[in-house]
Amino acid sequence: MAKYVLGIDVGTTSIKVVLLDINSKTVTDSFSLPTKAYIVSDETHAKEQDSVQIITTLNECIASLPIDKLQNVSRIGVSGQMHGVVFWKAQTVLYHHCLPSGCNWSGGDSRHLFSPRDTSHLITWQDGRCNSDFLSTLPNPDSHLSIATGFGCATIFWYMKYRPGFLSDFMVAGTIHDYVVSMLCGLESCVMTGQNAASWGYFNTATNQWNIDILKDAGFPVHLLPECVPSGCMAGQTCCEWHGVPASTPVGAALGDFQCSVYSSMTDRTEAVLNISTSAQLTYAMPLDFTPPNIPDPTSSISYFPYFDGSYLAVAASLNGGNVMATLVGMLSGWMNELEVEVSDSSLYEKLIRCALGVDSSDLRVSPTILGERHDPLSLGQVSNIHPSNLSLGHMTRAVCRGVLDNITSMMHPVFLLEAGVQRIKGSGSALSRNAVLRQEAERAFPLPVEYGQDVDSAVGVAIVFHDRM
Repeated sequence: MAKYVLGIDVGTTSIKVVLLDINSKTVTDSFSLPTKAYIVSDETHAKEQDSVQIITTLNECIASLPIDKLQNVSRIGVSGQMHGVVFWKAQTVLYHHCLPSGCNWSGGDSRHLFSPRDTSHLITWQDGRCNSDFLSTLPNPDSHLSIATGFGCATIFWYMKYRPGFLSDFMVAGTIHDYVVSMLCGLESCVMTGQNAASWGYFNTATNQWNIDILKDAGFPVHLLPECVPSGCMAGQTCCEWHGVPASTPVGAALGDFQCSVYSSMTDRTEAVLNISTSAQLTYAMPLDFTPPNIPDPTSSISYFPYFDGSYLAVAASLNGGNVMATLVGMLSGWMNELEVEVSDSSLYEKLIRCALGVDSSDLRVSPTILGERHDPLSLGQVSNIHPSNLSLGHMTRAVCRGVLDNITSMMHPVFLLEAGVQRIKGSGSALSRNAVLRQEAERAFPLPVEYGQDVDSAVGVAIVFHDRM
């Protein structure tokens, strides 16, 4: 009887689940849904998502997979959007009985599911409340990675200063995918891999430890910091049956969506990976003996992310990727609503791509950094070289797509890749896969062949990780 690895990716805009056949190492089933979880916050520059809506979408995705295959899942891997933070309450005791923390379990004999209880909203990686002035007040980390707005520890520092009462309601914190793993395993606390811990800040990847002394001296609530475990290890076992997945099924500690996307794409160390989903990343593998610098350089556009087994990826991580096209669609949709013309966002997106495919090139210039960049937060978007002949939707869409590629290659110049021995680019990510214009511009941006595989994303990647480590 066939056995499967269940791969789950809790992304910024959607959730994807896959079943990977253990024997053939191929995806037999997959399902994805948009989370539609963003909420309106009273806080300026806040970016939060409804954790209840996220888990509801996750349950819908899992329930859409064949139950006979779910009953033969032998391992679960979970990845998700890094940097963000969600809080939940610790295990409570009522009338001498322990109640599980963070969720409620419900359902019948073969379809148990969990739903959040006593949890906060997810404060995402896009949260902009920690501006440069605020970040300058924080202690310097003992890490090769700088601290930035949207990073979990920076967000907690912000709540310490501006809403300290909020933190007093919770005893546990993690990324949204750490939360999923904790609930599936019934853990009293949170375990976190170095991939996710590094994305929070104040984590030393050489020692695999939090900067406890630095944080304590700053009054940080260190009890909220998860226990760190190696990337690729098991966090525990399912505490009960889940949508047909048997109880006691091993569950991997949650991994970063970026690293998992790279894992499913990069088959050789001479390859670089261009990933464009909500954001965008360009990366290649560093030599196995590479050690990152001891001191972060906040002005550098290249960071070194922990990968697996002590290795690192050189990464140009842009905040501006598929979300730039989504912003263009949203802007046009808003204008059309004001003109009382109804067009769905999906239809508008398709029309923009068709228009741009009819324009081979454009001299319109779009700098797409509408969210700034972590190394240059004040460098915002611009449109230039406008004249009457390049104002069509085709020119604008083409220029936006080219701008996304120009921006990521300015952060990691193609010459840099050639010097590192890179021989080809592997393209991945939802925005790149659905946008033919982005793919055209990617092929023009590099003096190297650009290839696109099938089923190369974080959900597949995390399934393959735990397949390979069985």
